[in-house]
Amino acid sequence: RQDSLQTCAAGLAVLDVIEREGLQQHAFETGKHLRTRLEELAATEHGALIGDVRGSGLFVGVEFVTDRATKEPATAHLSSIVTKLVQEHRILTSVDGPHSNVLVMKPPLAFDKTDVEHFVAALDQTMREVAL
Repeated sequence: RQDSLQTCAAGLAVLDVIEREGLQQHAFETGKHLRTRLEELAATEHGALIGDVRGSGLFVGVEFVTDRATKEPATAHLSSIVTKLVQEHRILTSVDGPHSNVLVMKPPLAFDKTDVEHFVAALDQTMREVAL
């Protein structure tokens, strides 16, 4: 019984911090900015590998395709991109989807617009290098 009370108290304390510091709204606003910046990257010539950007809050998925019309998965390209992101930029992402062609971001709540710009610049540079 004592463990349950302590666990409940800890959970309530976390919820208080989330509310007091506006972390839910921050995640919503930063996630919206992240998706907008990724959509802008997708609209560039070298962003053609991006077939779709989706997500909620800071949980974002970027689908990579070799052809937007057929939605042919760009599995090999994404594998190279994810490897370069971690090795050259120290940015951790994961890969998901039935074809392993969706880059998934799950950053911490402290992730902000400066971090978004850093990530998008690193992804842009990496996509240019992989396309060569």
